[in-house]
Amino acid sequence: MVPEGSTQSHSSLVLKGFAARHQHLAGGKRQITAFHVPGDFMDLHSFLLKKMEDGVGALTPCTVAAVPHSDLREITKNYPYLTRVLWLTTLIDAAVHRTWIMTLGRMDARNRVAHFLCEMHDRLEAVGLTKDHGYDLRITQEELGDAFGLTTVHVNRILQELRGDGLITSRGKSVVINDWERLQKEGQYNPDYLHLSQQIERD
Repeated sequence: MVPEGSTQSHSSLVLKGFAARHQHLAGGKRQITAFHVPGDFMDLHSFLLKKMEDGVGALTPCTVAAVPHSDLREITKNYPYLTRVLWLTTLIDAAVHRTWIMTLGRMDARNRVAHFLCEMHDRLEAVGLTKDHGYDLRITQEELGDAFGLTTVHVNRILQELRGDGLITSRGKSVVINDWERLQKEGQYNPDYLHLSQQIERD
């Protein structure tokens, strides 16, 4: 969708599907640095950055709305309210990245996965894609491993543990959180960094 090292003339808003932001090392190993769900601008930073150091790939069939950078320039010139909305989007992206750095650096693998399952629930709930604490997680165990520095075997073992402890039920791509409070505690999850209730005042 967006090659690493490319120059973009537009930014893309995810309307349907899952995508991931990533970078590759010289040996081919991949680090996933963000997962994008419907409602996310997956490369808004390309509006001001001349070159994308990372790339974005679709994890499922995706529908996106491409917003030309020329249109974004007009928005920032003429619509202060929308400019603040776009700015807020980038600030929340940065907050999510800071939280991911914290989980990668200071949490064990089980805590990381528990935290992530809580985060994805809240992000998908915000766009109407959850039901009864359940959601479709269109992300493979390999992709989770590439995000959290774990092998596929390790990810699988953690998910089995969470199922065995009654925290979640998962079948295929479906995840149901059976005990929200315990999973939240397991992942030391506090959703404040998502700023889901943040409002922007109109002019």
